[in-house]
Amino acid sequence: MAKRGAGILLPVTSLPSQYGIGDFGPEALKFAQFLHDAGQKMWQVLPMTAIDQGCGNSPYSPTSAFAGNYLLVSPELLIDEGLLTHEELKKFAAKYDFSSKPERVDYESARAFKTEILNAAYKHCAKKCAKEFQEFVRSTEWLEDFALFSVIKHSQGGIAWSEWPEELRHRDAKALAEFKAEYAEEIALQEFYQYVFFRQVKNLREELNELDIELVGDMPLYVTMDCADVWQKPELFNLDEDLNPVTVAGVPPDYFSATGQLWGNPTYKWEAHKAEGFDWWIRRLGNLLSMFDRVRIDHFRGLVAYWAVPNGEETAKNGKWVDVPYREFFAALKENFPAMPFWAENLGIITPDVEAVRREYELPGMLVLHFAWGNPAGNPYAPHNHTRNSVVYTGTHDNNTSRGWFENDATSEEIKNFSSYIGRDVMDGYIFTSEVTRLAVSSVADTAIIPMQDYLRLNADARINVPSTASGNWVWRMKPDAIADGLADRIRAACTLYGRTSPSA
Repeated sequence: MAKRGAGILLPVTSLPSQYGIGDFGPEALKFAQFLHDAGQKMWQVLPMTAIDQGCGNSPYSPTSAFAGNYLLVSPELLIDEGLLTHEELKKFAAKYDFSSKPERVDYESARAFKTEILNAAYKHCAKKCAKEFQEFVRSTEWLEDFALFSVIKHSQGGIAWSEWPEELRHRDAKALAEFKAEYAEEIALQEFYQYVFFRQVKNLREELNELDIELVGDMPLYVTMDCADVWQKPELFNLDEDLNPVTVAGVPPDYFSATGQLWGNPTYKWEAHKAEGFDWWIRRLGNLLSMFDRVRIDHFRGLVAYWAVPNGEETAKNGKWVDVPYREFFAALKENFPAMPFWAENLGIITPDVEAVRREYELPGMLVLHFAWGNPAGNPYAPHNHTRNSVVYTGTHDNNTSRGWFENDATSEEIKNFSSYIGRDVMDGYIFTSEVTRLAVSSVADTAIIPMQDYLRLNADARINVPSTASGNWVWRMKPDAIADGLADRIRAACTLYGRTSPSA
């Protein structure tokens, strides 16, 4: 019998910090202690892979399937590690105004600032961590290509790799060797960024595990076209002879969009992945499990069949479903990861074959309470229809906050049905948030995950993402004083009442 538990969803970028973006430093450890005090067993985060400003800083459009987001590196931890001095930190931080909007991520300033402090830290590495750094470089097989990709891109003014000179675009061996020789120091610097990232996330995970808390990661199914992986291994993606996408990814019309969602990511050439024993996927998931205790697989249904939209379409409406060799794929995953520590994001249009795979491998699926109230009786998201091997959420990173949903999105019928369901009239977003959170924690689902915004009862201003919009997303941050005294005790009491944790000692 699975053990009941609970956790909180909060992106690392959304933590408070003095430097424009949340990171792995003191506030992460402070939040870990809050989770422990609140009786939580899991901290779920969003993807922490490398991001690009040109993709709206979306963690779901990574520029690498493997590399980490160096913006999450903590300056304070660099000082603790002897890789940065207090004087250096003070000098660099003085250039930026990070205090004007503490509730928003400042990606532009954070990117410039983190680059400066990491460049300074690299100069200390020779005395402090040279042996460990070189071992990381030797043992990390994807690292050189990612670092090379990053440096070439910078040398070309940031343009997409598909627009690079032909010899670099097509990875001519002689041209790459000459570039590596000329830019050896810059390549080593990019490798150092990754060394620090993985060192700090490893330390955070260990701190969490000491508190009996699991770190739950998130894997975007797709990578962006302008990423190291497509440049390095174009044969694994559905590209034409000129290295342009034949089809791009998305989903058909659904709850979030009447025209579907056109993501634009290149789709995979699954027969090529099958021919190599799904090695790329196994290495990708293995890399994630070096950081996380469990991994949520975003758009899980795309591992059974995916929505392929001809390149050049303006919406996702004219796509079609294409089958994946999923039986062989999941057999390979099971062989390499016997515990199968994965969650399946099974929202949207889910066909019987997708659910059959999920059940066969006993992968928990997702239940979202915001979706339950149009017609609760037969709705799988309504609490009376929940099943054990599931993860229940009030909402996800793609939903409004619960208060924002009630105040801005809910129909009068949904509010009426919800009120009838709980047996009293619900007239405002505060009460709705409290009640829908209670329903999630009381669910028979083995795991309940609540977005931090709902525990703080925040309105739509705290929403993380609006699907199919290109700007204004991924910027919300929790204010430093947001967690009131007594909140941890109240959360623990509710989780104790519903068998998800034990009373505090």
